[in-house]
Amino acid sequence: MPESIKTAFFGGGCFWCTEAVFKMIKGVISVEPGYAGGIKENPTYEEVSTGSTGYIEVTKIEYDPEKISFRDLLAVFFSSHDPTSMDRQGNDAGHQYRSVIFYTTDDQKIEAEAAIIDINNSSKEGRPIVTEIRSIDRFHAAEDYHKDYYEKHREVPYCTLIIDPKLDKIRKRFRELIKS
Repeated sequence: MPESIKTAFFGGGCFWCTEAVFKMIKGVISVEPGYAGGIKENPTYEEVSTGSTGYIEVTKIEYDPEKISFRDLLAVFFSSHDPTSMDRQGNDAGHQYRSVIFYTTDDQKIEAEAAIIDINNSSKEGRPIVTEIRSIDRFHAAEDYHKDYYEKHREVPYCTLIIDPKLDKIRKRFRELIKS
């Protein structure tokens, strides 16, 4: 992979949703669901699902900063879930579904903090962003059956009722960032 490729980690609820969203975005090279924020080696989905491991469902995104900025990725991230909801996205509830940005560089941390300030200052609702900003210390890829979940299971109710509307919203709001 070229040296110019950067990595971002976002947790915005179920990683099936986040993966499907970022796979549509120009400049995104790869998207991988997994777990971050806990300390146990090789956590399983079943363990993470208990909410007691400290792990959060996240998506690892490798992107080309010459084609998409981290700031644009942040805009998509904040628009693809409810960053004002603590430990809950729709029916998905628990610590493992919290809104979080795991930064890989000081620049990402600074940009994420600035984005939250900007959103909070422009919010008409008055509900503050609760997204955590944390340094990435470890990432564990999710089990294979989670990878490309939306692409493989578009017909299941979770995909049609939850993921499809998110994708439509992102396509409409970020037309210029969508892969052709």
